Amino acid sequence: QVQLVESGGGLVQPGGSLRLSCTASGFSLAAYAIGWFRQAPGKESEGVSCIPSVGDTTYYADSVDDRFTISRDNAKNTVYLEMNSLKPEDTAVYRCARIETSSTCREGKYDFSGRGTQVTVST
Repeated sequence: QVQLVESGGGLVQPGGSLRLSCTASGFSLAAYAIGWFRQAPGKESEGVSCIPSVGDTTYYADSVDDRFTISRDNAKNTVYLEMNSLKPEDTAVYRCARIETSSTCREGKYDFSGRGTQVTVST
């Protein structure tokens, strides 16, 4: 069974940090680009970041650039999202998704995602 499982969410104060993990099972994550998306209550889903299967280029939404860092550890079949200087507007459910092999990080078309992990930034 192919699946993605997110972890690492929680409640953090503004200015704090969290590291999200996205662990794959049933397939080799190394062969795919992986994206992170988020959805806040009452808002549409937003692409946050993406890392390709090969190469060094990573992608970030303008709203998180310079604060979030995406990375991958293929040996652990895991992609990470390091989030620093968190703001209340970063509050959302964060999901990771497997980008379709016919698509790219820039296009962001994915074939399935995990269930998500809640990130809440609040005092």
